[in-house]
Amino acid sequence: MTELNVIAINGSPNEKGNTAFLLQEALNECKRMGAKNEIICCQQLMAGEEIPFCTACSSPCSGKCYENSELDHAFALISRADALIVGSPVYFGTVSAQLKAVWDKGRKLRSEKKLLNVVGGAIAVGAARFGGQETTLRAIQDMFLVQGMIVVGDGYYQDDCGHLGAAGQNPVWNDEDAVKRARILGKRIFEVAKATSPLRRR
Repeated sequence: MTELNVIAINGSPNEKGNTAFLLQEALNECKRMGAKNEIICCQQLMAGEEIPFCTACSSPCSGKCYENSELDHAFALISRADALIVGSPVYFGTVSAQLKAVWDKGRKLRSEKKLLNVVGGAIAVGAARFGGQETTLRAIQDMFLVQGMIVVGDGYYQDDCGHLGAAGQNPVWNDEDAVKRARILGKRIFEVAKATSPLRRR
């Protein structure tokens, strides 16, 4: 079997903040188990976009609005992934505008079935312990489902990554439970991606 490729998508406007920290913890676990990995930052991608939001200008999507851009390059990487770990801070109980803008631009990926059977796990960070993390995790999972992805939730009894994914309270480097669950999520992502590898026809 070829080496698994796991990509993290950081939906935070802060490239090196709480969300990035937990995503890196999850990726480190995937790397330890033998996967290639990379982090993509939505803030960076959308900064150079002349048209930052999808206007559904064509159906099926041609991708002409981001052709030869950083976003185009990112989508090429994402389309080759075995698994995605997507993280977002909580904004009014859901995902950040940056993450939503990138995902909305991925209509071409959907029409071409590029993410079909790709494994997906979610991470959310809130300012409070009960600050909308679970609704944000669910929003990310809904985004996965529309792409036909395989959603990873809770783990084994001894490996509880959270019912819906890893949820943290900032500052997350002081949140031992969030760090632990992000690492478990990375482990689960790798295991499920490995087990489902034959389903992804590229």
